[in-house]
Amino acid sequence: MTSDSRSAIEARVSAKIASLSAEQLKLVEKGARIIRRGGLVAFPTETVYGLGADALNTDAVAAIYETKGRPSDNPLILHVSSIAMAEGVVEINARARILMEKFWPGPLSLVLPAKDVVPSRTRGGLSTAAVRMPDAAIALALIEKSGLPIAAPSANVSGRPSPTDAETVRSDIGAKIPLVIDGGDTRFGVESTVIDMTAGRAVLLRPGGLSKEAIEGALGEEVLLPQDQNIIRRSPGTRYRHYAPSLPLVLCCAQDVPKGARRWAWMGISEPQGEPCAKMIFKDKAEYAKELFRALRALEKSGAEIIYAETPDETGIGRALKDRLLRASGK
Repeated sequence: MTSDSRSAIEARVSAKIASLSAEQLKLVEKGARIIRRGGLVAFPTETVYGLGADALNTDAVAAIYETKGRPSDNPLILHVSSIAMAEGVVEINARARILMEKFWPGPLSLVLPAKDVVPSRTRGGLSTAAVRMPDAAIALALIEKSGLPIAAPSANVSGRPSPTDAETVRSDIGAKIPLVIDGGDTRFGVESTVIDMTAGRAVLLRPGGLSKEAIEGALGEEVLLPQDQNIIRRSPGTRYRHYAPSLPLVLCCAQDVPKGARRWAWMGISEPQGEPCAKMIFKDKAEYAKELFRALRALEKSGAEIIYAETPDETGIGRALKDRLLRASGK
């Protein structure tokens, strides 16, 4: 990566942070003090809200797992605000730098060999760590003001739909943490794409806010799909059931909702056949993905006994959307 590329990334980060209001900066400063003391802060990224702590502090990281009820072998993503900070925690190869230059800040996490400074607890016991630079002003400012890489899974009870607004964070875990920074609704609504960059070819571990096609275009080669479960386990959020509503969730086409189905709710892009007791129709896959987790939480309170969800195609954001729906259904 050239000095010009680094400068361009730094400029993008600085412009984001400069957009914050004085009130927002006060909250960020408060959050940074909490992070430096080993505490937890919930904050918005462009994907979902994260539950952040000092990634290099074993006790702080342990508090993340305890607060979420997250299995301790599920690794965490390290959020950074500069290339230099990323270089301090992982070994970066030339192909990873291509993706950083093209897509950072953005919804892309790269799995790379971890440096010894990263505690085993943060890495879920692995030799690798996932690192990303979020494309959200509050997140970037919090990292920069803390002066630390921040480990941050989604800010919710483990296994539940991820939060895309501050109120959902407060209702899930607000009583357990000292600060929730409200930055409004998130832009993407699904977590970051996770790519393994440790081998000769890039491997898609978790689809997310950045499409597989965009990454292939930047690298000039096909991004492989994982064949080995041990490789998949390098990615946060892939070992256990996630995103689950309290009702059964079944994927189907709009025409295939079973006739005579018990009291049911529907979500998707198409109008369903039949008469749901509640429905949420989205204009396209991007809106479907953005509103997915909010819709799951809303429909579980609708009086329905089961949720039917339209299965999207796997192009663009559709791959991440289908992944989240499958995981929410327990598949």
